[in-house]
Amino acid sequence: MALESVLPPRYEIRTLGPEHAEWAKALVMHSMAFMSPLWSKVYPDDKTGMCYTLFTLSTHLVDHQIASGLSLGIFDKEYQFKRPESAATGGKLYWNLDDKNADEAQLLEQMDFPLVSVALAFDSFDPMDIAQLIPLVERYPAFGLRGRITQERDARDPKSWQATGPGQVLFRNATATRVGQNGVGLMKLLARYMMRKSAAEGFRGIQISCIHDAVHHVWSNPPEPFKGEVVVKFNVASDENEEVRRSFQGSNQDVSLVYVTLKP
Repeated sequence: MALESVLPPRYEIRTLGPEHAEWAKALVMHSMAFMSPLWSKVYPDDKTGMCYTLFTLSTHLVDHQIASGLSLGIFDKEYQFKRPESAATGGKLYWNLDDKNADEAQLLEQMDFPLVSVALAFDSFDPMDIAQLIPLVERYPAFGLRGRITQERDARDPKSWQATGPGQVLFRNATATRVGQNGVGLMKLLARYMMRKSAAEGFRGIQISCIHDAVHHVWSNPPEPFKGEVVVKFNVASDENEEVRRSFQGSNQDVSLVYVTLKP
């Protein structure tokens, strides 16, 4: 892909495989618990415990997307391993889920691997097993509420966009960049690479739910010839629905659903 050439030479984009699942899961859940402008505000207590719980309960969410062969990551080819045993295996995660005293920085230090940014995705015609996501939603009800409200406010005719077979519409679910590597445009480069790659593979659209302003901006303003449509957008602090304001108390984040048309 030509787009990858604009990455700084120390980085490269790769398709994520099962060997990256634990790394991707740690990267996403560390970001959600400590950095998310939505989840870290709505669930502000015991963020280390939240990080561990998310890590434990999100196995299917991450594994299904990696198994699709459609999830991408950015790797740092010049990454300096902190421990020799990490170098021997190409990277390793050292979290001890029983260590409740580990803080944000310590958990980050224990993520001794070269994966620095991820964009998880799956074919919408091969959906996740909802039953395997129930424990996650039961533990953090606002996760499920976000999806329900977004779905209820989607006024599109399903026939106008939903997939009728595999290889048509990609669903994006989970974006994260390692703390210390964010703010330099990696998420944008990875998103645009995924758009071009998906179009080349025959997909006609990508749908993503955004809970970060930068992610919303990138996906709602794709490069030509693609077109971005903001299907749903609401602010959790000022929404007219009292259930939304109450359930997302502590955050002032916009939540959106964006659809990118890759092919007419």
